[in-house]
Amino acid sequence: MGCCESSFLAETHPEKDHRHKQHHHHSLNPPLNHHPDAATAIGIPSFLEFSLTDLKAATNNFSPDYIVSEGGQRAPNVVYKGRLQNRRWIAVKKFAKLAWPDPKQFARLVVAEYMPNDTLAKHLFHWENQTIEWAMRLRVALYIAEALEYCSSEGRPLYHDLNAYRVLFDEDGDPRLSCFGLMKNSRDGKSYSTNLAYTPPEYLRNGRVTPESVVYSFGTVLLDLLSGKHIPPSHALDMMRGKNILLVMDSHLEGKFSTEEATAVVGLASQCLQHEPRERPSTRDLVATLTPLQTKSDVPSYAMLGISKHEEAPPTPQRPLSPLGEACSRMDLTAIHQLLVMTHYRDDYGTNELSFQEWTQQMRDMLEARKHGDLAFRDKDFKAAIDCYSQFIDVGTMVSPTVYARRSLCYLLCDQPDAALRDAMQAQNVYPDWPTAFYMQSVALAKLDMHQDAADMMNEAAGLEEKRQKGGRGS
Repeated sequence: MGCCESSFLAETHPEKDHRHKQHHHHSLNPPLNHHPDAATAIGIPSFLEFSLTDLKAATNNFSPDYIVSEGGQRAPNVVYKGRLQNRRWIAVKKFAKLAWPDPKQFARLVVAEYMPNDTLAKHLFHWENQTIEWAMRLRVALYIAEALEYCSSEGRPLYHDLNAYRVLFDEDGDPRLSCFGLMKNSRDGKSYSTNLAYTPPEYLRNGRVTPESVVYSFGTVLLDLLSGKHIPPSHALDMMRGKNILLVMDSHLEGKFSTEEATAVVGLASQCLQHEPRERPSTRDLVATLTPLQTKSDVPSYAMLGISKHEEAPPTPQRPLSPLGEACSRMDLTAIHQLLVMTHYRDDYGTNELSFQEWTQQMRDMLEARKHGDLAFRDKDFKAAIDCYSQFIDVGTMVSPTVYARRSLCYLLCDQPDAALRDAMQAQNVYPDWPTAFYMQSVALAKLDMHQDAADMMNEAAGLEEKRQKGGRGS
């Protein structure tokens, strides 16, 4: 089936030095299959690092509106969805300080791809329109096995608490293995949070997770795929010993499965659930057994799941635009320039809190640089304006969303839309509800030929303006 795109989402190691917690947030995102060099082959780095500023911009300063889940009795956390500068959706898991025995043990945020199509548990146990067809269940089993084999080949054989809730579906409907199982994520350090009936027997004896324990857990997921229910392994083994696979199979499949394939999966599940760890198959064996069972390789996963491929939110209804919004919708850079000159710095009120010492030591030079930038901006000497505004920004004592917006326009006029988009996002980070920041992002995205994203950003800006008509800072 070639290079399947099942991958674990993102993961960060426990941070031993809490001094860095404001600066480093990692995402691990290689493809998971049985080709160890696949990540390198398609140019995906093993780790991506984001600054706190990046993540604030992506999540609108961790806005409550961006929360997608809250929970975790053992490790209290909140998950936010967000959108990076490259327009990629992410999930950011933010742990409460009390989630860890030692607050210094884990001080980083966990960043993952955002999976819009729910978990395997939802599709198996709580489906609404249709259950997962047999061929898709076989695909899920193979992708998970490939994911575990990849982790093992990369020196990460321990996956904690593998279950149907750890498997998520991406925008194409392909199953992915959550990265969160690659770390112990509980205050008491325990690796299994599920019912003890599903826990590997050796873990009950010594509290240790081994590669064989992971295979046992994979066996419980195979049972879920076979039965459509969460059956305790001991009960399932009794049914499988009777050699009547129909007792195990999901009745909602209505007999639409290959008896030969089902028998092979039942046999594999039985091997995985052996009481003695050494009698269980390796992850490589899992892949070898499941690969020949694959069918419908030409049918995309989203079709088999019965979902639409694109799970983007519907576009926001069009709203009346302000003069700046109208200029941005026309991509009229001259009109945008005139409006930014007229607006001056009225929207910067309240974005800075400086000490008296900071004012006396650095403000004179900074304001002088900004003044020269403003003169160059007014006179349409945009390269000079970029230089002066950059001097102002690089000092860092004072932040100005207006300066970022102005430099963004300068970059657009100098045919540098990537830099313009970065500045517009920085303006949003400084002032999360500022319509101008969203308008400037819209223009930059349109220049980058990302027209649907540009339209979405335009609607977000218009929505913010509509809210602000009732009061608050203007755009």
